[in-house]
Amino acid sequence: MESALAPKPIINVAAICGSLRKASVNRGLIRSAIDLTKQSLDGMSIEYIDISPLPMLNTDLEITGKYPPAVAAFRDKILQSDCFLFASPEYNYSVTAPLKNAIDWASRPPNVWADKAAAIVSAGGGFGGGRSQYILRQSGVYLDLHFINKPEFFLNAFESPPKFDEDGNLIDPEAKERLKSVLLALKAFTLRLQNK
Repeated sequence: MESALAPKPIINVAAICGSLRKASVNRGLIRSAIDLTKQSLDGMSIEYIDISPLPMLNTDLEITGKYPPAVAAFRDKILQSDCFLFASPEYNYSVTAPLKNAIDWASRPPNVWADKAAAIVSAGGGFGGGRSQYILRQSGVYLDLHFINKPEFFLNAFESPPKFDEDGNLIDPEAKERLKSVLLALKAFTLRLQNK
């Protein structure tokens, strides 16, 4: 009887955007994901993690085994999270410099990404940021990050009808449903990994 009354666990998701712009459409995907968890997705809580304070990776900044304060705080957030949601714009067929920098800082010993679930969403022109996702998945292999395979989420941000408003907020109902599917898959995969 007690198990039926026990509260359902909350999955804590760290959401990281590869763009630093406030009106970034990729950041808009994260805002929409946060709204979805508040409105219609029980058992998930998403926290946006700002990577803009991180210095560029330089191991000279690791003094007597300690990381700079911004890096230590970031690493702690990653360590305390159950899984990750990356919003990855595509720059020159790859991930952005700020995102790669964040990934590298959290991979320094001990690697705080390891053995957790992750999902990637992206928006942009053409392929909708898809190539950046492939690069991020490659990094995940070494980091021991477990990305969901499906559903994939690439969104051409410039097709009609409009997908985002002028502030970068997702307004397309179909895209919101697709984003919700990604979050549900991330939740299910995270629970599977935690219960193995």
